[in-house]
Amino acid sequence: MKKAKRLLLPVAMAATLLWSYLVPDAANFQRPELARIFFWHFPSSIVLTGLLFVGAYFSYRVLSTPAGPSRRAWDLRAVSALELGVIHSVVTMVTGIVFSLTQWGKAWQWDPRQTSFLLFMIIYGAYFALRAGIADEEKRESNSGAYMLAALLPMLFLIFVFPRLPAVQQASFHPNETVMQGQLKGAYGFVTILSVTLVSFVSVRLYRLRVRVELALLNHGHLETDRRSATSDSVVRPVRLPKAN
Repeated sequence: MKKAKRLLLPVAMAATLLWSYLVPDAANFQRPELARIFFWHFPSSIVLTGLLFVGAYFSYRVLSTPAGPSRRAWDLRAVSALELGVIHSVVTMVTGIVFSLTQWGKAWQWDPRQTSFLLFMIIYGAYFALRAGIADEEKRESNSGAYMLAALLPMLFLIFVFPRLPAVQQASFHPNETVMQGQLKGAYGFVTILSVTLVSFVSVRLYRLRVRVELALLNHGHLETDRRSATSDSVVRPVRLPKAN
């Protein structure tokens, strides 16, 4: 049974990949056969958004928890989610660049949506730059948690609000919602849903594995610290030696 469960994921991924090449080409694109990169661009952006909210929630828990092992554990969860989000943001950007190259003839068009996502990645990356620049553990936890909560709204604005402004939609080469809704029907829609499901499932598994390993290392570190403290705190009683005759 366990072996069957382990085989289920790679089989599902292979089937989804194969199906994504067998579906009919999407209409209304310059290179319809290459528009299927959307199957991996869209799921990564969806999972990225979910990881942002997860990281923001854990950052809130960091700020609402007194300094100590518990807050360190919340910080670990936040960082694990946001580091996984970096992977999805890179996949989203790279697949978007490939889409731009194949459909519009240039890898970078300074399209409003490309630019807004680049700004998003800069704000996102500043979180890790902030953490890297603070040596003190407690200050790193509190400052990075506060930054994440402060940066959440600007990042969500760049992802959801800015691209949907009327002026931006008119100037953008990016497929609008009307075009994409027309594609998400039949086999194209099924493959998209399956891709989102698989990418989400793999991301959750990777996140849980990372947190489990990091928490185990954290607990091991606490045990080692407690042992050293117990050894250093041991009291040595003075012994009176008999006087030599």
